[in-house]
Amino acid sequence: MTLTRFVTKNALRNKRRSSLTVLSIGFSLLLLTLMMAIWRNFYLKEGSEVSALRLVTRHKVSLTFSMPSYYREKIRALPGVAVVVPQNWFGGVYKDDKSRNFFAQFGTDPEEFFKVYKDWEIPEDQIVAWQRDRAGAVVDSKKAEEFGWKVGQKVIITGTIFPTNLELTIRGIFNAPQPTQALYYNQKYVEEAVPYMKGQQGFYTILADSPESVARIGPAIDAMFRNSPQPTRTETERAFQLGFLAMLGNVKAFILSICGAVVFAILLVSANTMAMSIRERTREVAVLKTLGFTRRTILGLFVGEAIVVALVGGVVGSVAAFLIGVGAGKTGGMMGALQVSLPTILVAWFVAALVGFISAVVPSYNASRLNIVDGLRHIG
Repeated sequence: MTLTRFVTKNALRNKRRSSLTVLSIGFSLLLLTLMMAIWRNFYLKEGSEVSALRLVTRHKVSLTFSMPSYYREKIRALPGVAVVVPQNWFGGVYKDDKSRNFFAQFGTDPEEFFKVYKDWEIPEDQIVAWQRDRAGAVVDSKKAEEFGWKVGQKVIITGTIFPTNLELTIRGIFNAPQPTQALYYNQKYVEEAVPYMKGQQGFYTILADSPESVARIGPAIDAMFRNSPQPTRTETERAFQLGFLAMLGNVKAFILSICGAVVFAILLVSANTMAMSIRERTREVAVLKTLGFTRRTILGLFVGEAIVVALVGGVVGSVAAFLIGVGAGKTGGMMGALQVSLPTILVAWFVAALVGFISAVVPSYNASRLNIVDGLRHIG
């Protein structure tokens, strides 16, 4: 029997305890993997080249405050600005107010919308159809698939913020690099029904003509409107999206605290298992040393067992997290942050192996130093 075979056999010799340990570590690694996936997708993952050129200008105080429509032309005149489109949140209700029927609805300018979002895929004829229909709309493919919407279908959205309803016809279905779960309509539709909305915009999305222009445009816009009644705040599209996340609190600290607690829990479970296993095998260690096993070999055997058990749990947990991420990715929106990548899985496995190693070092070292006579006399 090889040493590798010996390690694997001993790691699973007590099937009940090993199974419970694997399940405990697996559940902890499931949570850890999902937390790391959220961290990576929110804070480390880079968007497309086009998304890196987009900026968002909003009211400096809050998104609930609007800005004048003439800001658009002033922004457009700045060096480095290629295209500017306004967007307005509608916040209506589709069918009922249950969460499964919620999705974002934005009023915008169909003539230039897809000039800003050039990385979103949509047939040209559908863009033209949307531009020609004042009551037309385009919708994210994931949301269309979820509701079974087709091009040409009527959609009615009841207004809750504005005293009007949207009776729209779907003219196009787009595919975004990251599902948006959003519907876009012609803002003039609401402006005609709600007079006080004329000349007001929620925020502006800007496309820069080059990466070098991105750093200059934001400060230039904010400086231009600094002393106006509606001062602005301009940031990259990525920073704008993370701003919504920041409304939930210190998400970074929350994720890190969960990850720390999970790792500590795994360490306790693994350390307890290895301590019990090694203590039960005191006489066995003495016999191994009698047969000629060195201290280093015995130390390696016990540490190897701990790493095997922890890795099995890590594989179980990370695979379960990957499957959850696949399902969440199909949902889109914020749930897409649960998608697990290969680097995240590899990090989870490394953490599992490291925890297994650390948890077994001390009891394994003590076992390797055991005196043969004392070990053979041990009763327990």
